Amino acid sequence: MAERHLPTIDEKALDEVVTFTSELIRIDTTNHGGGDCKERPAAEYAAALLSEAGLEPTILERTPGRGNVVARIAGTDPGADALLVHGHLDVVPAQAADWSVHPFSGEVRDGVVWGRGAVDMKNMDAMILATVRQWARVGFRPRRDIVIAFTADEEASAEDGAGFLTDQHADLFEGCTEGISESGAYTFHDGAGRQIYPIGAGERGTGWLKLTARGRAGHGSKVNPANAVTRLAAAVTRIGEHAWPIRLTPTVRAALSELAALYGIDTDVHAADLDVDALLTRLGPAAKLVEATVRNSTNPSMLSAGYKVNVIPGEASAHIDGRFLPGAEDEFRAVLDALTGPDVDWEFAHREVALQAPVDSPAFAKMRAAVQEFAPEGHTVPYCMSGGTDAKQFSRLGVTGYGFAPLKLPEGFDYQALFHGVDERVPVEALHFGVRVLDRFLRSA
Repeated sequence: MAERHLPTIDEKALDEVVTFTSELIRIDTTNHGGGDCKERPAAEYAAALLSEAGLEPTILERTPGRGNVVARIAGTDPGADALLVHGHLDVVPAQAADWSVHPFSGEVRDGVVWGRGAVDMKNMDAMILATVRQWARVGFRPRRDIVIAFTADEEASAEDGAGFLTDQHADLFEGCTEGISESGAYTFHDGAGRQIYPIGAGERGTGWLKLTARGRAGHGSKVNPANAVTRLAAAVTRIGEHAWPIRLTPTVRAALSELAALYGIDTDVHAADLDVDALLTRLGPAAKLVEATVRNSTNPSMLSAGYKVNVIPGEASAHIDGRFLPGAEDEFRAVLDALTGPDVDWEFAHREVALQAPVDSPAFAKMRAAVQEFAPEGHTVPYCMSGGTDAKQFSRLGVTGYGFAPLKLPEGFDYQALFHGVDERVPVEALHFGVRVLDRFLRSA
């Protein structure tokens, strides 16, 4: 049973987390890729709120208009390691015609905040701001320094965001050994009455690939054994149909072990003959938390070739969304070499490292305790994210990243489907839960 504490978040903080979420959504920070985004207005908004809380935020830009914000809260123990708390300001595109409400309205209706960024991840940005301002009102200082960072460009390459900050302004993160950000500590309903709260302790690596096939250009009516389109199509088919083998990381083993125990399944997740696919089947809906992270993956996503139906092009290209597990990048590369074959070249269009964080650390234990205090009926488990976050960039500075953006969600509210989805929204009560849990964890950290 988690230790109980007196409430530390007041009504003003509960109001502010909703207001800040709504107002941040209204600031259109759509990241179309290729540098087409302006986070500066959102950065100025966040910086102003931090300044009102007595902090000295700095706005930094690699490219004009691509604003990042960094501020440090001084802790009471100057010898303690610092903690990084970060969230991104940009969002993916949204087509207004597809939505029930305008995606940048920030409308609060029937206890729900609507709009692009409501779960990815202006909600967490708002939680951070509301917590920091609450501390300023009561004069609270954490034990360790806490560095707050709001970043640009997470939804693309991070070159104007966390990548820029780690490359050019590493001094602002001096002493940071651990960090928390998006995609963790949300309610997962298993359909059988259980509430599971997965806390991120790893990420697959990003391997976005460009394939290029070259052949002999010519007339479409002629025999052409060196057809670039045919060569590319064959390679793409091999890659898309490849059955990647099971590769269990420590984080995924821990997740499987805890989920098996939760469901009363007697199994040894360290056994050499463990049938992972059979175990996933027995876990039912909860398998969704781990099934994408027991293997590498390669999903074809884009094709480009030719300019006229009766002209065989001399070149054809494709893009593949590849992801690799911690420790599995060498295997990933070798398999791609084999699958593409001698007639197709491949290269990384974008590559980022895979991450692994310990699940037996004091920080992870404190995250568990914070969630369980406010959701005693819930079950916290570690998990590895199938995608990636800015934690990849901050890992270059030696920061161990965790996914911890707490939300208590009602049954039927599909958190994963709303990431980059239509009608993205977050319940007001989920935000209230989130700011309480975040406050509790940061006070104990």
